[in-house]
Amino acid sequence: MITVNDISVHFGGTTLFENVSFSINENDKIALMGKNGAGKSTLLKIVAGVNKPSSGNISAPKEAKIAYLPQHLLAKDNATVFEETSKAFAEITKMKAEIDSINEELTVRTDYESEAYMNLIERVSELSEKYYAIEEVNYEAEVEKILKGLGFERDDFNRPTSEFSGGWRMRIELAKILLQKPDLILLDEPTNHIDIESVQWLEDFLINSAKAVIVISHDRAFVDNITNRTIEVTMGRIYDYKANYSQYLELRKDRRVHQQKAYDEQQKMIAENMEFIERFKGTYSKTNQVQSRVRMLEKLPLVEVDEIDSSALRLKFPPSSRSGQYPVVVNELSKSYNEHVVFKNANLVIERGQKVAFIGKNGEGKSTMIKAIMGEIDFEGKLEVGHNVKIGYFAQNQASLLDEDLTVFETIDQIAVGDIRTKIKDLLGAFMFGGDNTTKKVKVLSGGEKTRLAMIKLLLEPVNVLILDEPTNHLDMRTKDIIKDALKDFDGTLILVSHDRDFLDGLAEKVFEFGHKRVKEHFEDVKGFLELKKMESLREIEK
Repeated sequence: MITVNDISVHFGGTTLFENVSFSINENDKIALMGKNGAGKSTLLKIVAGVNKPSSGNISAPKEAKIAYLPQHLLAKDNATVFEETSKAFAEITKMKAEIDSINEELTVRTDYESEAYMNLIERVSELSEKYYAIEEVNYEAEVEKILKGLGFERDDFNRPTSEFSGGWRMRIELAKILLQKPDLILLDEPTNHIDIESVQWLEDFLINSAKAVIVISHDRAFVDNITNRTIEVTMGRIYDYKANYSQYLELRKDRRVHQQKAYDEQQKMIAENMEFIERFKGTYSKTNQVQSRVRMLEKLPLVEVDEIDSSALRLKFPPSSRSGQYPVVVNELSKSYNEHVVFKNANLVIERGQKVAFIGKNGEGKSTMIKAIMGEIDFEGKLEVGHNVKIGYFAQNQASLLDEDLTVFETIDQIAVGDIRTKIKDLLGAFMFGGDNTTKKVKVLSGGEKTRLAMIKLLLEPVNVLILDEPTNHLDMRTKDIIKDALKDFDGTLILVSHDRDFLDGLAEKVFEFGHKRVKEHFEDVKGFLELKKMESLREIEK
């Protein structure tokens, strides 16, 4: 058992949390929840031993192994994918090397009675006991199994890590963590950088092969499927629920109702006492009663109500002119980069008003197809964009296209029309730009903040075809719900590239699967498609 004992964090006159305590048991799968800025990542870093709290401590058994996957990595580039991943076993390899070295030394030494000789015997016995207690494993096979599960092909194993994007390097670090079989795995947004199939594989691994896990994630389906406990960080304290995310939401709703009731009753009592004090403060016969009530109010611990969820905000897309019957028609389309074929002879037809998902492993051509539709790349074959089509496009690098010299408010004020103009502050608040954040210049925003601002901007432009490439990576669950509701009501055509199953569920009615240099059309929704893929992969395993 690992215990968090009375942790407090203070900086710059702000208290992030105060006297937080909880225990982590052997098979706990914990979701760490709370709004952005509540202190979730800070708490995870403290448990990992990366950060120190202002007060309090973490206690863990001496042998306990804690592994931590941060949100952003600083990876070194001096090894192949296979070599880097094999570093997970560095400790065991080192132990074996030391045992061999001591045994060799013992065969040539003759000072059998000396203290140094006895120390060597003790050391080799201690190491051997540890080493032979580790079950015998085919390390190369283990590395291969984990890498393939996380989406690497065998051809990738001997490529240098420097050839891979940040998302793929994140997978290498995740592979190293999973191979170490730690007692506690700490994951900060692990699904941001992996495709839908790898997310499902990771889910199965964490449920069936991992010990304790704490995860911060905005992927609701992932969190719901793997966790059995939810710890919410809010207003400097925590609430601990023995429930997964969906159950926790219901329990939290009940908690807020009780808090609000207690708060209203206390406010009424305070008002009645204040009225009594004001009324009788100059009356000699009531002096003792007045002073008694003043003292009582001074000592009264105030009931607090947790932050209100303002997800009642509804976004509505501005009206746009109607497009032709077929906004996108692709015929025998092929795309290669030098020798590398992305896809060959792809065909797809998207009808007006359809909501479709592009699904497949990273690097199989989803974003390439979108770039072809947008006219950003050349290709072989035929692609037609229909009559009167007005495209709104959210690319993964959308944030870099914002005007850096405008403030957050000005960026949205410039394009908002109609009713939404009266709700710009509410809209910005729902996307976590509350208070003074609205006057910040775009140039000082973080990458995630810029992504959120670019998303609001897109949602306010009158278009009849929306193309969203991984739109949810930097959005919390509440914001995703607001966008999902707006997209459900959108009467235009929607093309979505996403690995977030919960976001796609109930939104995309048809799937185009990208893989093995082909594009395959599926008439099931996302749920049906994933069930089909699971059956296919089970049949593959049986073969």
